[in-house]
Amino acid sequence: MIQTLKNIFGIGPKVDMGELIANGAVIIDVRSKSEYVGGHLKNSINIPLNQLSGNIKNVKSKDHPIITCCASGMRSANAKSFLKAEGFTNVHNGGSWFSLKKYEK
Repeated sequence: MIQTLKNIFGIGPKVDMGELIANGAVIIDVRSKSEYVGGHLKNSINIPLNQLSGNIKNVKSKDHPIITCCASGMRSANAKSFLKAEGFTNVHNGGSWFSLKKYEK
């Protein structure tokens, strides 16, 4: 049970988000379109959480690094769980999009 919660919320060994982004990770922002328009990472893709299932075909290969983000980390945790269940193997919850902004170039 504890491990399941850790997996859902992305708790575990720390991943270097900056390194993933520098190496071409796909950043999926799962906020609504209006939230995304209000501010986002310049190389992110906006796929609202409720539209993710219909748009996963647009995501690179299932082993390419993916970082999910949202406003607080809750929706991105759900997106990570969904993508993992769909067979994506290298998915990371980046939490808040704003916390990832420091890695932009």
